[in-house]
Amino acid sequence: MQEIAVSKFKATCLSVVDQVQKTKKPVRITKFGKPVAQVVPISEPPKKKFKLGWGIGTGEILGDIVGPSTNPEEWDALR
Repeated sequence: MQEIAVSKFKATCLSVVDQVQKTKKPVRITKFGKPVAQVVPISEPPKKKFKLGWGIGTGEILGDIVGPSTNPEEWDALR
C-alpha cells in the first residue's frame, strides 16, 4: 500500500483520488510518520439486470377493462 504525507496529500488531493479510482488500490495518509487516514476505492454494487418482458403471461384480465367499473345509474355526478 502506498503511503504519502498529509502535506503532499493536501497539495495533490485530486490526483491521489484519481489514482485510487483508476488502480483500485488504497493510499494511506500519514502525519509525522503515523497513519491518520486512508483513501480506499468504493465497491460498486452489482448492477440489477432488467429483463424485457419478464412479466409476460403472469397477469389475468377479469371482466371489462374498457367500460366503467360501476353502473352509470350509481354515479352521483349524473343525477
